[in-house]
Amino acid sequence: MLTPSSNLETRAVHSGMTGVREQGSHVPAIDLSTTNPLGDVENGGLSYEELATGGRLTEGRSAVYQRLWQPGVARFETALADLEGASDAVAFASGMAALSAVLIAATTAGTPHVVAVRPLYGGTDHVLESGLLGTSVTWTDVAGVAAAIRPDTGLVVVETPANPTLELVDIRSVADAAGRVPLLVDNTFATPVLQRPIEHGATLVLHSATKYLGGHGDAMGGVVAGPAEWVERLRRVRALTGGLLHPMGAYLLHRGIRTLPIRVRAQQQTAAELATRLQAHPAVERVRYPGLPGQDPQGLLGRQLEGPGSIIALELGGGFDAACRFTEACSLVTHAVSLGGVDSLVQHPASLTHRPVAAEAKPDGNLVRLSIGLEHVDDLAADLLAALDAAWETDAAAGAYATSRTPGPMGS
Repeated sequence: MLTPSSNLETRAVHSGMTGVREQGSHVPAIDLSTTNPLGDVENGGLSYEELATGGRLTEGRSAVYQRLWQPGVARFETALADLEGASDAVAFASGMAALSAVLIAATTAGTPHVVAVRPLYGGTDHVLESGLLGTSVTWTDVAGVAAAIRPDTGLVVVETPANPTLELVDIRSVADAAGRVPLLVDNTFATPVLQRPIEHGATLVLHSATKYLGGHGDAMGGVVAGPAEWVERLRRVRALTGGLLHPMGAYLLHRGIRTLPIRVRAQQQTAAELATRLQAHPAVERVRYPGLPGQDPQGLLGRQLEGPGSIIALELGGGFDAACRFTEACSLVTHAVSLGGVDSLVQHPASLTHRPVAAEAKPDGNLVRLSIGLEHVDDLAADLLAALDAAWETDAAAGAYATSRTPGPMGS
C-alpha cells in the first residue's frame, strides 16, 4: 500500500495508479475521447463551468471535452506532484507551453514583471527577453534578486543546474530574497529524484517532461507542480488557450516516471566516470560537471541536490572550430537537441538552443553539452575520446587550433 512515507522509488511506480486494479487492469487505459456524455443539461453546464474555470473533475460530473479534462493526463499530473512534494500539478503540450501558461497567469493577475537569473534554457530566455506574452524582465544574479523586485513583480525564475553551463543556484537563498514573490524553479536537469525545489522554498516547479520524465525521446510535454491555487489558475489558462497534453503523450510520460529513479541514477553514475575521464584529454580546457572538485562552491550537493546528474558540458581549448569538429565526429553519441533520454546526445548550445540568447548571455562558442544515456561507460568513453582526438587536429604551420568558424546569430 502506498503511503506518504513510501520511498521515492515506490512512489514513482505507484503514484497516479489509483483505481487501475479495481478496474481489472494492470496499466491505465488510454482514453482518446475528445468529447464525453454530459448527462442532463444542468449537469453538463455545471461540469463545463467547473472545469473551464480551473477546477478538478468531481464525482458525478462529466469530463465534457478533452481540452478541459483528460483522465490519463490527470494520472501523470498526480504522479509528478507526488514526487515533487507539491499539492498538485498541471501538464501541457510542451515545456514552453507550461512556461507560457505561468507567464500568462502572472500577467493577467496584474504582475507582469519577471526577475530572472541567467543562465536559463534558451527558449525560456528568449520568451522573457522578447516580451511576447506581455511580461517585462529584469536580468540579475542571485545577489541582485531582492533589489530587482518591484510592486508589479509576479515571478522570480531560476534554473538549477543551469542549462547549459550546469551552474548551481541555492534555491533557499533565492526564495528568501524573493519574499512575497513566487519563485519558479526549472528542475528539468535534476528531476525530483535528485532535487525537490519546493522543499527549499520554491513555489512552482517546472519540467520539460519531454526530457527525463519521459526518458525515451518519444513523448513531448511540460508540467508545472505547485500549490492548489496556482494549479487552478494554470488549468484555467490551459482550458482557455488549448495547450493540452495529448492522452498518448500523458500515458508515455506517466510510464516514464515509473522508471525515473533507476534511469537517473544509472545515467548519473556513468556521467560521473566520464567527466573524470574526459578532463584528462588535451583538447579539453574544462569539464563542467557539479560532481567534480571545485564545482559546488556553495556545498549544495548533499544539501539541496542529491547528486550531480548526468549532463556534462565540455569547453574545448580550440574554440568554436574545435567544438564543431568534436560534435560532428561523435558516432555512438547522437548530434541532436534535447536531453535526458536513454541514448546519449551531444549539441552545441550557442548554435542551437541558445542561438536567440543575447550576446552577453550566450554560452561560449567552445562549449558543447552532453546528455549521458544508458549505454556502457566504456563504449561512450571510446566514442567521445575519439571525437576529442578529431578536435585535437592542429594548424600545421601555427601549431595551434584553427578558429575560422563562429556561431551566427538567430536566423543566420
